[in-house]
Amino acid sequence: MTPEREKKEVLLVGFGAIGAVYSLVIARSGLARITVVARSNFDEINDHGMHFQSRKYGEVTGWKPDRLCKSVAEAADRSYDYVLVATKAIPDVVTTPMILQPFLTAPYIDGFRQPVYILLQNGLNVEIDLYHSIKRLGQDPKIVDCCLYIFCNLLAPDVVEHGESDRLEIGIYRHEDNSTLVNATAELDILNDIATIIKSGGGTVEIAGEIQRKKFAKDYFNIAYASFATLTNYTVPAFFRPPPSDQSTQYDPYVHPKTADRIEEYTVGALRATFAEMESLARALGYPDSEEGIPSSFTKYALDWNRELHMRPDNTHVPSMLLDARKGLPIECEVIVGEVVRMARKTGVLVPHIEMLYALLLVLQNQTLRKMEEVRHRAV
Repeated sequence: MTPEREKKEVLLVGFGAIGAVYSLVIARSGLARITVVARSNFDEINDHGMHFQSRKYGEVTGWKPDRLCKSVAEAADRSYDYVLVATKAIPDVVTTPMILQPFLTAPYIDGFRQPVYILLQNGLNVEIDLYHSIKRLGQDPKIVDCCLYIFCNLLAPDVVEHGESDRLEIGIYRHEDNSTLVNATAELDILNDIATIIKSGGGTVEIAGEIQRKKFAKDYFNIAYASFATLTNYTVPAFFRPPPSDQSTQYDPYVHPKTADRIEEYTVGALRATFAEMESLARALGYPDSEEGIPSSFTKYALDWNRELHMRPDNTHVPSMLLDARKGLPIECEVIVGEVVRMARKTGVLVPHIEMLYALLLVLQNQTLRKMEEVRHRAV
C-alpha cells in the first residue's frame, strides 16, 4: 500500500460516464488521491454516491471520491500532479481554457505550478486552446492526449452503465508536430506514471509514440457511426443487425428485410465512402499507409469490427452524440466533424460526404443552442 504522503494528487473535471469510470479506476489503484468536480450532479453524488453497473468492475453502490467539489474554482486550492478533463469538447459553447480558468489565472498561477493536463476528450485539435493559454503564462505546456475506446453511458445523474472493457491510448501532445514517433525520456516518465496508476486500478492503457494519428483513427468511428446515428435517431445496430431469429430473443433496432439490400448498398456504402475520405485526408496530413500511420486496411477494420459488434443481440450502446441530442444537449459536432472539414479544406482534400454530415449536424446544433438561449431568457 502506498503511503498517503507519496500518493499522487489527481483532479478530475467532468463527472459524466467517462469521468466516473476513470475516477473509480484511479481510486482503485491505491496510488492517488482523487478529487472530483461534479458540476451538474454534485447534489446526487454528495447525497448518494455514484452507482456503477459495470460488466468489468461489477456492481458498485454509493461510491464517492476522496474529495467532491461543486466547481473548478473550489478545487483550485492546492497543487495537483494531474488534472483530467473529462468534459465534452464543445468549443462553440465553452472552451476548455474557460472551464479550467481558475488554474490559468491568479491566485493559482502565483502559488502553484501548472499540473499535467490529461484530456479525456473526443475529437481533433481539442488541445490547441489550452496549449496557447498555458504558453501565454510563460510556461511549457504539459498536455497528455487520450484516445479512448469505451462503452459507457450516464443512465441518471448518479448511475453509470459500463460494458466489459475499456482501453486508453495516451501520448504527449506536441504542438504542430505529428511526425515525432518516439517519446523523449521526460515524456516517457510522465506517461509511465499515468499508465501505472490506470493499470493498477484495473484499466487497460497503452502508451503511444505519437498520439495525434491515434486520435485521427478514433475519429473514423465517431465521424461515421456517431454522426449517422444522431442524424437518424437510431443506434448503430439499425445499420447492421438482422431481425431476431426466434421469439425468445427480442431486441431493437434491427434491419428489416424489406429494404435490407438498400441499407447495405446506400447506408453502409455511405459509411465506406466516409472512411475513404478520412483515409485521403490521412495521407494529406502525412500519415503513411502502414501500421505506424493509418493503414489502408483500417477502413475495412472500422466497418467489419463495428458490424460484428453491433450485430450482437445484447448490444444496447447509445453513442454519446445521439444521447446528447436526445436530451436536447449540445453535441460535439465541431471537434468530431467540423475539424475534419477544416483540415480537409486546408490541405485541399475533397470530403463531400463528411461535409454533408457537418452541414446537417450544424442545423441540429444551431437549434439546440437556440432553444437553450430561449430557456435562459425565460428564466431571467
